[in-house]
Amino acid sequence: MPSSAHPSAPHPSSAEPRGTGPSHLKVGAAVGKADHLQVDGVSRSYPDRRVLTDITFTVSAGERACLIGENGTGKSTLLRIIAGMDQDHGGTVRAPGTVGLYHQQPPFDPHHTVAQVLASAVQEQHRLVEQIERLGSDLAERPDSADLAGAYDAALAEAVRTDAWSADRHADRLVQGLGLAHLDRTRTAAELSGGQLSRLSLAWLLLRRPDTLLLDEPTNHLDSAGTALLVDLLTGWTGPVLIASHDRAFLDEVATTLLDLDPAPREHRAVEAALAGDGPTSGHGLTRFTGRYTDYLLERIAARERWERRHRDEQAELRRLRAEVVASHTVGNASRGPRTEARSARKFYADRNAKVVSRRVNDAATALNRLEETQVRRPPEVLRFSGLDAASPGPSASGSAATGPVLTATGVHLDGRLAPTSLAIGARDRLLITGPNGAGKSTLLGILAGRLLPDDGSLASSSSLTVGLLGQDAEDGPEHGAETVAEAYARRVGADRVEKVPLSTFGLIAGRDHTRRVRELSVGQRRRLDLAVLLADPPQVLLLDEPTNHFSLLLATQLEASIPDYPGAVVVASHDRWLQSGWRGPRRELAPWSGQDVGA
Repeated sequence: MPSSAHPSAPHPSSAEPRGTGPSHLKVGAAVGKADHLQVDGVSRSYPDRRVLTDITFTVSAGERACLIGENGTGKSTLLRIIAGMDQDHGGTVRAPGTVGLYHQQPPFDPHHTVAQVLASAVQEQHRLVEQIERLGSDLAERPDSADLAGAYDAALAEAVRTDAWSADRHADRLVQGLGLAHLDRTRTAAELSGGQLSRLSLAWLLLRRPDTLLLDEPTNHLDSAGTALLVDLLTGWTGPVLIASHDRAFLDEVATTLLDLDPAPREHRAVEAALAGDGPTSGHGLTRFTGRYTDYLLERIAARERWERRHRDEQAELRRLRAEVVASHTVGNASRGPRTEARSARKFYADRNAKVVSRRVNDAATALNRLEETQVRRPPEVLRFSGLDAASPGPSASGSAATGPVLTATGVHLDGRLAPTSLAIGARDRLLITGPNGAGKSTLLGILAGRLLPDDGSLASSSSLTVGLLGQDAEDGPEHGAETVAEAYARRVGADRVEKVPLSTFGLIAGRDHTRRVRELSVGQRRRLDLAVLLADPPQVLLLDEPTNHFSLLLATQLEASIPDYPGAVVVASHDRWLQSGWRGPRRELAPWSGQDVGA
């Protein structure tokens, strides 16, 4: 299921729940006074691992903080805790007013029509306008009523905050900007594609204008126009905004603060003791950075180098001090006596030697103890992707010497989803497929992979050609959720292939996670497993549908960098503006299906 939305609902820590009378209106007034989102000492553990440890931060009203970090560091878990969906945690959370979370589950009845969903999103604003009109009439008749005047002022403040009088206009703008304008309003949510459902859920949440806004990967199903609209809306959001995202261009545009959940060095022994033995998917506290993502990326690289250098230097000094403690127990040659054999002389030299030994031992031991208490912990191993060609012995069967196309699509189309499209793919081609939502990028890849049959047109290739597709959604369903990661990999690639290409080949999933259940993985980790399965027997034509969705910033960058080295053809469909800006090969932009309801 793609990311969707969680209903805007009162947070357990909110002093005033959202209702229909003056009590709810006081919440709106409070938010207007710059209430903040406060997270204090939040920790979350599961039976087999710790996810979050002592997470503390504040997001001010009007601030747009973005959570970043490797897959599995707890970004989605933290958002669910703040939204009140996960109560089994340590620490406290205070969020002003209502809290809206955009995540994996749609917030509305799947049997509701598109029209009903949109109407429910703005019904609160409509109610506010009606309430103001009613209170205004009552106040005209009873101008001395302090209760009416207070209720009217509170209602007016909330209506101004949510721009209630323009709710329908905002709905039209969102529907158009998020690529939903062509949807038949009588269709039910259950009939929509994953991308359409995700965008409708985002529109529903934004229209409800929650006081505290939480977004989990909001750009995964947005094209450039939709992302630009979202950036514009967030820039003017009055309450605190907390976003988990791997979209690098989006981070650069929208983030006022970055909150990094990846491991970082700690200077205090108390914190070090709490974090001892943790790996990259465990809780490590949080690093706060104010600035653009690109600036932070450079700082993280430099900080990691400083961390590694300090750890290396400290370990060398510890070894030297430990050796000095041992060596300092003796001064000079213990077997050689003083030059005179007089009893007084022997005692004098013995006493002097003892004092020197004691001083040196104490000095070395003090320095050793001090360094042992203040040393930084070893930097955890960074999971590094081995590349798209990690399991490839060399050029594919199609070979770099092959001439002409190996896969040809002629006039393929699918009613309502893909306009007639023709293209030819060579053995070592690199092709980027772009286009707005509804243009049929995923549909085209599905046809090329043989997973979808076109209504018309033809697909030609040799019978021996292998084609592999990394889709946007995780392959394993609930029926396989009880398997461990290692079991799922073995089942999908076969015993023989596991022997030749173990899961550890790719650097996609940490070794300690191989025994975890698939259902316990984050969305990004499940997609990492899909990529490993696909690359275990590298296809001659590799199709990547939105390959940076749900992947960590580091993996997305490493994956892009490895595309030129793949021994076969690579076709990428992506709306990722960062990827598009760095693409050096040919491109093909698809146009939306004209005059029909779009589904891709």
